[in-house]
Amino acid sequence: MTERDRAPASEQAPPGLRNALSAVLLGLACLLLPFGALATWAAHGLTDTGRYVRTMAPLAADPDVRLAVADAVGDGIMRAAGHDLDSGPLRGAAGPFVHDAVRSFTRTEAFRAAWDAANQALHAAVLDALRHDDARPADVTVDVAPVVARIKRQLTDDHVSFAHRIPVTHTRVPVLPAGNVDRLRKGYHVLDTAAFWLPLTAAVLAVAGIAVAACRRRAVAALGLGTALGGGLLVLAVAIGRRLTLADLPDALHRPAAGAVYDALTATLRTVSWLLLALGLAVALGSWLTGRYGRRAARRRARASAAPAADRAPEPRRARA
Repeated sequence: MTERDRAPASEQAPPGLRNALSAVLLGLACLLLPFGALATWAAHGLTDTGRYVRTMAPLAADPDVRLAVADAVGDGIMRAAGHDLDSGPLRGAAGPFVHDAVRSFTRTEAFRAAWDAANQALHAAVLDALRHDDARPADVTVDVAPVVARIKRQLTDDHVSFAHRIPVTHTRVPVLPAGNVDRLRKGYHVLDTAAFWLPLTAAVLAVAGIAVAACRRRAVAALGLGTALGGGLLVLAVAIGRRLTLADLPDALHRPAAGAVYDALTATLRTVSWLLLALGLAVALGSWLTGRYGRRAARRRARASAAPAADRAPEPRRARA
């Protein structure tokens, strides 16, 4: 059996066919890679309650977030206490006092603790609703009584006359309507499955595309360029998603706070996107430089081996006797 007969089938195939098959496999791998990164971020980066709380914790010191929280909580307190303040001179004066007190509260350590507790309760409630397949999904709600109790305590310490009249009831604030729970639950299960299979499939396709290529160095360079392109598209998608998210908000005053929250949640995804872009360009550049200097070294070796043969003079023929 000859060496050609013992070679793998992929090595015996025509180079054109091998390059075409390699291009298809590498193209699919580069296409699945950014989707795999997005699914992994959504399925694992956003579903860990501890990580989510740590990600959101620095936003307690963001001025835009503090202002948005103060306005929302202050309006909620005024609505809850509205029936007691409808009659009397306190109605007009209560609003500024409440909002000023809440804004002052957002600059305290107690607010940071309440912020972490509220985010933990919110995330746990949403995650529990997404992971449990209830026959009839209900609204996802969060109890705001602990936050109101802390604010009432501060108002009392500041000797605000109407602070003791603020009710602290276990009010369940809806954060996710029941109509959206079922749809989000299906999307969560899809992302959970895709987060495992998409990166694995992309890796298998990339290895197969390099293995069947006629010139594996060029296949590696193509894979690097495709990875860089996927990372760049993912960076662009995150930026477009931010613009669309903020554009859909009805309240323009709270868009800076929403932008800060969006940036905090997508920080890991942006980092992964830039890493894919940088890694892809580095692999493509390294493959190109290796091929270029490899060809130069091969030409120098060929010239060096040919020079002694050319310089060697032919031996004189002996005269016949």
